[in-house]
Amino acid sequence: MIFAGIDAGSRAIKIIVINDNFEIIASGIVDQGVEQNILTLNLFKTLLKENHLSRSKISIIVATGYGRNMVDFADTTITEITCHSYGVRHLIPNARTIIDIGGQDSKLIKLNTDGGVRDFTMNDRCAAGTGRFLEVVAERLGVKLEQLGEMAEKSKSFVTINSTCVVFAETEIIGLLASGASVNDIVAGVQSAIANRIATMVGRNIEEPIIFTGGVAKIPGMNSALEKALNHPTIIAPEPQFTGALGAAILASKQ
Repeated sequence: MIFAGIDAGSRAIKIIVINDNFEIIASGIVDQGVEQNILTLNLFKTLLKENHLSRSKISIIVATGYGRNMVDFADTTITEITCHSYGVRHLIPNARTIIDIGGQDSKLIKLNTDGGVRDFTMNDRCAAGTGRFLEVVAERLGVKLEQLGEMAEKSKSFVTINSTCVVFAETEIIGLLASGASVNDIVAGVQSAIANRIATMVGRNIEEPIIFTGGVAKIPGMNSALEKALNHPTIIAPEPQFTGALGAAILASKQ
């Protein structure tokens, strides 16, 4: 039997197709947009075609994520908290804490020893602890998002970003540039600010292993910034953008 998981995130749509042995048959990602259902369906059809699969072969489709209710061809929807926990625990069975930093929100998920969700916290009202902060910085500096990691690694002494709001932080960055601060130090400071915002959300009670997921986990320098802010080692999940979709596919197999 074959199952599909769709993670309709705020910035990207991810799809994973697995068999009943949880082996990944196909995976794909596309940027989110206004016509979300069409984008999702087109990506799904492309994956099926590339892997010589027909729609009738897919037993169940589970959608999760920010826009899960817009995926009208899914059989059911499940919250991203549950899907991320299943996806991460499949990859790293002894995981106890999940930190997911996406484009528009960030999540902290605490797991029991049996893998069940014990507690969770979400930040979906402020962009200061999300990938959107990095996007704003990249736009302001006139560089690509993927260049930020390399720039941060060249920093000799990061500057402190005091503003906790992205709008005010952007103004602060303009002032730092005008005063001659290094762009590399500014980028490193932004990464540190995001990590510190997450650390505030986490609090003191955090259990290892700590797994870092989401698109921001792919940006070089963010993992080390997070480790420093938390004072704990963190592990970047394999293919960190896909843990939600993987969990959704696994849950589809359990329907």
